[in-house]
Amino acid sequence: MDRYPLDSTKTYYSTDLLTLEEEGGEKTMTLGEWINYDPVRLHRMHVREKSIVLDNFELFLPLMSKLRRKDPDYYKKIMGLQLIIDYPGYSTGIEARIPFSTDPVGFYKWWRKGKHEDKVYLSLGNQVRLFQKVAMMDPRMILKKDLEILK
Repeated sequence: MDRYPLDSTKTYYSTDLLTLEEEGGEKTMTLGEWINYDPVRLHRMHVREKSIVLDNFELFLPLMSKLRRKDPDYYKKIMGLQLIIDYPGYSTGIEARIPFSTDPVGFYKWWRKGKHEDKVYLSLGNQVRLFQKVAMMDPRMILKKDLEILK
């Protein structure tokens, strides 16, 4: 079988072949097939490791769509505050960063007290920023467990 090693200088398209190491040995598939087979691995290679360049329209956008459907927890984690949410007061979905930045107390109420922690992933750094803002703006609002994180 022919091998198609990774070329980090090439921009890949859906019909390009790629050979990657798997548990049972090497596997060769088109990038379109890799998106369906292991979207998380492909995303990590593209975003974290920067070892593969994917065409934005032909591969990256379909990859993100596949991640949203196939692994919603991973998708929420990578999107963080860029995730589109249904937030009170807005007629359409908005990025979570908007109420996080403009209305931290309202966002805190919605996220923590409204039991929407599963809707938006906040890194520890973003949690600390949010808790600090809420503690300054409305100290009675913040939960004791969140104050503990600030100590």
